[in-house]
Amino acid sequence: MTVEGPGVRRRAVLFAAPALVAACAAPSPVPAALPPATTAPPTTAPPTTSAPPTGPAQELVTASTGRAEVALTFHGAGDPELAGRVLAGLADRGAAATVLAVGTWLQSYPDVARMTVDHGHELGNHTWSHPTLTTLDEAGVRAEIERCRDRLVALTGGPGAFFRPSAAQHATKQVRELAGAAGYPRVLSYDVDSRDFTDPGAAAIRRNVAAARAGSVVSLHLGHPGTLAALPGLLDDLAARGLSPVTATRLFT
Repeated sequence: MTVEGPGVRRRAVLFAAPALVAACAAPSPVPAALPPATTAPPTTAPPTTSAPPTGPAQELVTASTGRAEVALTFHGAGDPELAGRVLAGLADRGAAATVLAVGTWLQSYPDVARMTVDHGHELGNHTWSHPTLTTLDEAGVRAEIERCRDRLVALTGGPGAFFRPSAAQHATKQVRELAGAAGYPRVLSYDVDSRDFTDPGAAAIRRNVAAARAGSVVSLHLGHPGTLAALPGLLDDLAARGLSPVTATRLFT
């Protein structure tokens, strides 16, 4: 996959061999292991339409539709060419994903927003600069949410389908309130962590994702070559179990 000019040329992309991936892909700027934040009790129910758009956001962890679907959700940061290979490789296999984009990534590489959508995936907000939100005051958390939101609006015309807090699996009460006030009725968590940001190797990533069940939300990262190397086998594993990768919007609808 090659990112070009103001637009992105879309073509079929084959997964690179692990040796080529390791030689070509740059390491991700994503920080090391992220500590969990204090959590509010999550819900596993699909979102409702009755929640006021400016009220506290509802946190979504797993879907209870009963459909044999999972959501592959990606932290949006890192080398845009590597990201393009991941997104195109998913699309080539008929897998739709959700990219929770970091605002500074969108600022540096504005074409990645269109690239994501052109491959049939959806975008969400993953804060402006990926800080540990629990270390910020209320104004700081609000700015992290709203700056990324505004960048998404400028690039795509909308704020993205979900907000996901940075450096935490779950959202605090404050984060849910501020996300709701920023126009996000849903905060997207996850129940399966691939741990790909620790670069454990393709086999370990596949083992971690094997914990996914119908309705699961899986956390992955675009900025790591091991994730690209793991994807063909990971998708084969899900298919063998009858699980279809869909966007988080589809999963919770």
